[in-house]
Amino acid sequence: MSFKELRLIEPILRALKAEGYENPTPVQEQAIPIVLKGRDLLACAQTGTGKTAAFSVPMLQLMEQDNRRGRRHIRSLILTPTRELAIQIGESISAYGRHTHLRHTVIFGGVSQHNQVNALKSGVDIIVATPGRLLDLMSQGFISLNKIEYFVLDEADRMLDMGFIHDVRKVLKQLPDRRQSLFFSATMPPVIQELADRILYKPLTVEVTPVSTTAEKIEQSVYHVVKKEKRALLLHLLKNEDIENALVFTRTKHGADKVAKVLSKAGISAEAIHGNKSQNARQRALGNFKKMKTRVLVATDIAARGIDVDTLSHVINFDLPNVPETYVHRIGRTGRAGASGIAISFCDAEEKAYLKSIRKLTDQAIPVVDDHPFPMSAATEEPQNNNRSSNGGQKRHHGGHSRHQGNNRRRKSNNRRRERN
Repeated sequence: MSFKELRLIEPILRALKAEGYENPTPVQEQAIPIVLKGRDLLACAQTGTGKTAAFSVPMLQLMEQDNRRGRRHIRSLILTPTRELAIQIGESISAYGRHTHLRHTVIFGGVSQHNQVNALKSGVDIIVATPGRLLDLMSQGFISLNKIEYFVLDEADRMLDMGFIHDVRKVLKQLPDRRQSLFFSATMPPVIQELADRILYKPLTVEVTPVSTTAEKIEQSVYHVVKKEKRALLLHLLKNEDIENALVFTRTKHGADKVAKVLSKAGISAEAIHGNKSQNARQRALGNFKKMKTRVLVATDIAARGIDVDTLSHVINFDLPNVPETYVHRIGRTGRAGASGIAISFCDAEEKAYLKSIRKLTDQAIPVVDDHPFPMSAATEEPQNNNRSSNGGQKRHHGGHSRHQGNNRRRKSNNRRRERN
């Protein structure tokens, strides 16, 4: 099935095509028609299944088709548990709705409210928000939810885990009874089912299985490294000519730009691709990468969704994703069509919890490479010695990059380590 068969309007189809989307995922194929019919939706789906487009694409279409003249007011609220998810959803709405007349803003705590308040005063149709900052701005009179037509509760079970259910209930009291509600959760414990029953009116249900397995021919490895040494480690790896081309993932747009700049300065052809780049710039960078004019493409997750390169030799997670399903999608961009591929991940002290979640989801022991110039030490909160890996005593492994380095380079690296110690 194609997106066109889902009866999406031309502005949204054009935006999806620009993002490289051709066919809907199972959750999108099932959910989009339900939402377009105006029905409430109960979806059991995790991040990594394409659920953001499943709720945002049809919501954008319904709002665009019912576009009102005059002063804007908040018509849609998307409530999500974390700042990172809020930002990602906001970037997705920017991408899918770029050819519509709709405006949105993202509301989250931990930063000054100044820019967020200014955006609200200018008028927006959609807000993506975390519960705490939303309630704060509501109490100050900057946000009113009495004209909400569409309400999305995303990651409901994570709301429960993070202690936000009480805040969610406060928000619900401010919503009008007459609205369309979309409810997404990876699991359905009794308290979440009770919340869904309270929010939804005669909902239709969609349930999809998340992607949790990685391709067998992808050789995975992880390098424990101090955060500030990640760029140096990347430069070290890219000295290996066996890395013909590499897709490097960073967490932020700013981070992507900085990494690309460092690589270019070192004489490595690299370009960054993210949501702040113009569509022409993104297409040009992607075209150069596919034609092998550019060796390294540095990307954020939202920008990389349309990247499909059959001959991609390496995926490098410069920053580990905070959502484990995203890891599976990232590394799945290599090893296509039966070919082998290599996936390398950098893990600093703050990312150890992300690595643990990835191992739990994939049920795989990702080999640790500790024979490199920038290992973590006890001083950086990660014990390291030369006789065992930092992966719970796993067998020492030199997969991916180090497999190609050769004995001479390994001996030199060991000698340097002995000199330092």
